[in-house]
Amino acid sequence: MICYYVHHHGRGHLNRALAITRHLDEQVTFLSSSPRPAGLRAGDRWVDLPMDVPPPGGEADDVTANGRLHWVPRHVDGLARRAAVIADVLAVTSPRRIVVDVSVEVTLLARLCGIPVTVMGMPGLRDDAAHRLAYDVADQIIAPWSVEAYRPDWLSRYGPRVHAVGSISRFDGVPRPAMPDDGVTRGLLLAGAGGSTVPACALEDLRAAAPGLEWIAAGGGSAWVDDPWPLISTADLVVSHAGQNAVADVALAGASAVVIPEERPFAEQFATAEALAASDVCVVVESWPTRAQWPALIDRALRSDRGRWSALRPEGSAARAAAVLAS
Repeated sequence: MICYYVHHHGRGHLNRALAITRHLDEQVTFLSSSPRPAGLRAGDRWVDLPMDVPPPGGEADDVTANGRLHWVPRHVDGLARRAAVIADVLAVTSPRRIVVDVSVEVTLLARLCGIPVTVMGMPGLRDDAAHRLAYDVADQIIAPWSVEAYRPDWLSRYGPRVHAVGSISRFDGVPRPAMPDDGVTRGLLLAGAGGSTVPACALEDLRAAAPGLEWIAAGGGSAWVDDPWPLISTADLVVSHAGQNAVADVALAGASAVVIPEERPFAEQFATAEALAASDVCVVVESWPTRAQWPALIDRALRSDRGRWSALRPEGSAARAAAVLAS
């Protein structure tokens, strides 16, 4: 049996965890503050964790412990209760290992309990003291990207402990819907659930810039779509943020794309976007274009070589990650 910690911000960590664990032959006990999702495998367990934030109106004090950690605010009851639940699960179940996606503090807690830790790597500037500490104590680091597309310098110090498995999409292995035979060129605006900065006029801008495309939007200020695969896999052009899961989904679909990174901690999306630009797999712009700039960007994206997405190795990536955990 293994444990799997799932960070509650956004939906990407959960989607990735479910994609990987469906390839495992052993039971998984999930630990998270996210609500229990549908679709857990028979025999898997979901343990709810208390939130680790101050009460409404309260302030978080010394959250980094003098720069050594990321989130350990003083005198927050939920933090101690959260650690107690995790430690109790580890003590009672004695898991073979724990996967942490992602938390420096959970990584350290598990290792202090004597449990081998697999850390899910994240793109961006991860060479701060807290990240170094987490990666130093981990005996496995799964990098959900390919070395062909992204090779950050800060990760090289961990040598053979790093396993670059390719970009992980939860739709890997899901049948692709048939492309509609109606002559319509489809555009998709794909926004995330972790806080989107897509402007309110985004869809209007795209429709004005490329009236020859039929545009729809998912996420952000538009309706959330639980299963966007039919939209992504049948789109001729996707305009997306640079979140890891969104990029992996678009790569798996092989759609033409314009990728616009959003502000995230440790410049995560900007690092991903820079790697995509260097690999020339799609069109990348650093901020939302003006309406006048869109036609040229869309034309360039539609003329791009969709086959270059294969450099991200999205097919079979979740199974490769599961094989690392099983080793």
